[in-house]
Amino acid sequence: MATVALRNLVKAYGKTEVLHGINLEVADGEFVVFVGPSGCGKSTTLRMIAGLEDVSSGEVQIGGKTVNHLEPKDRDIAMVFQNYAIYPHMSVRKNIGFGLRTSKMSKPDKAKRIEEVGAILSMTDYLDRKPAQLSGGQRQRVAIGRAMVRDPAVFLFDEPLSNLDAQLRAQMRLEIKKLHQRMGTTIIFVTHDQVEAMTMADRIVIMKDGFIQQIGTPSEVFHQPANIFVAQFIGAPSMNMLQGQAQGDSVTVAGRSIARATGQTGAVTVGIRPDDLRVTDGPGSFEGRISVLEPLGAETLAYVDIGGVEVVARADGRTPPALGAMVQLAVDPANLHLFGADGVAIR
Repeated sequence: MATVALRNLVKAYGKTEVLHGINLEVADGEFVVFVGPSGCGKSTTLRMIAGLEDVSSGEVQIGGKTVNHLEPKDRDIAMVFQNYAIYPHMSVRKNIGFGLRTSKMSKPDKAKRIEEVGAILSMTDYLDRKPAQLSGGQRQRVAIGRAMVRDPAVFLFDEPLSNLDAQLRAQMRLEIKKLHQRMGTTIIFVTHDQVEAMTMADRIVIMKDGFIQQIGTPSEVFHQPANIFVAQFIGAPSMNMLQGQAQGDSVTVAGRSIARATGQTGAVTVGIRPDDLRVTDGPGSFEGRISVLEPLGAETLAYVDIGGVEVVARADGRTPPALGAMVQLAVDPANLHLFGADGVAIR
């Protein structure tokens, strides 16, 4: 196991800078997930840690040692890719063992290690099969096994679940999380899927346009987003955004004044998560007409027009309101998120 530190990491292609001074400390045994839209720089950052991309400036440190000029094989890392990268002509046993090809272990020790990894991944009965005889999830386990067999200090995962269907993705998320809890190895995981980030990470690094927007626990980035981008990127459905006016101890939004200490006077953006905005039988903070209903079973998403702005609210799934009905929406003022003109959260 090892720590990973990125010190003012910059990546440029010619005169075009795509990563702008990334700083991050990953603790020994921590599970950190990089998340963000396509092109935000998350995979480039991972590849720089792995040694697959050159560092334009700054430092990559693994285990307290600067590794900028070390080859990938000398960094004590193992990487799992999106496309599995396993050999179709080799058995599962040989694919897993391929990670030990340069090891000085004896043949009996290598064989024992392969069996151990196969058992951890519940692949013992499949060790002599070829990849074509495996499901997508089993092939991904083989790719993970080939990384595990070397017992690296750091695991790097580059969108490893993107090629799986929804049910398999959920299963593999759980398996990778259990694996981390069992082994305690440092993991850096890249994904564009915020659900993967929220369910797997100890801490999440949210990126946009080559900059880190926020670093925090899943709870922190969800309940205390640093800016509008984070607020809308994390959480599904996305946070509702409304224009409002702050007046010190209240905020006026959609024609309603809500008691809420703001410490501001002037225009603000008011964010309300759909989870915090509920259709109610009693008096509410807002009134609007339902334009669309999305039944989800236990609850229903209600799209409600309040003064020409559409917001998403939660309603009971067993007794949902009627389409086109006028409804009251309740929100706890403490759950309002306020953002200034620069898009940064007002604390």
